[in-house]
Amino acid sequence: MDNNRADAKETTSYDDPDAPWNKEFSEEEMAGWNDGVITEFRENEGRVGGDYAGATLLLLTTTGAKSGKPHVVPLGALYRGDVMYVSSFMEDKYPAWYHNAKADPRVTIELGGEEFAAKADVLTGERYDEFAAWALAENSLLAEYQAKVDKPLPLVVLTRTEPE
Repeated sequence: MDNNRADAKETTSYDDPDAPWNKEFSEEEMAGWNDGVITEFRENEGRVGGDYAGATLLLLTTTGAKSGKPHVVPLGALYRGDVMYVSSFMEDKYPAWYHNAKADPRVTIELGGEEFAAKADVLTGERYDEFAAWALAENSLLAEYQAKVDKPLPLVVLTRTEPE
């Protein structure tokens, strides 16, 4: 499914002042940020408006490494050929979804109007190095961000599985 829209403004630089991650939001706005995106995603078969209009998003459900509870987060669906992967910008620590995927790779993906079971393969070592070299060469936003942080960006390959 292609969620790209002709009227969507493409963000071509990490430093773009109109990029959602460069806008200022109150703590109250940030606290419910994902909730609104998740609701809109589910109500519109994976399409959202606002800052993410035209983006191909997925909802990744992981199991909380500490809580054991489902944790849903919207992420950009990225592809290397037929291989789907996710990453994200981070502050001083890796995001919860990344820690959860490391602890339990069984995840659920919602993409468009479809929901399916998948395995999250957190890349490390030589696999990470090779994949990261490709991803940073192909995705200028990830490359710009990686140049600004000391930690390697999280890279997780998602592979569809049969439901248990």
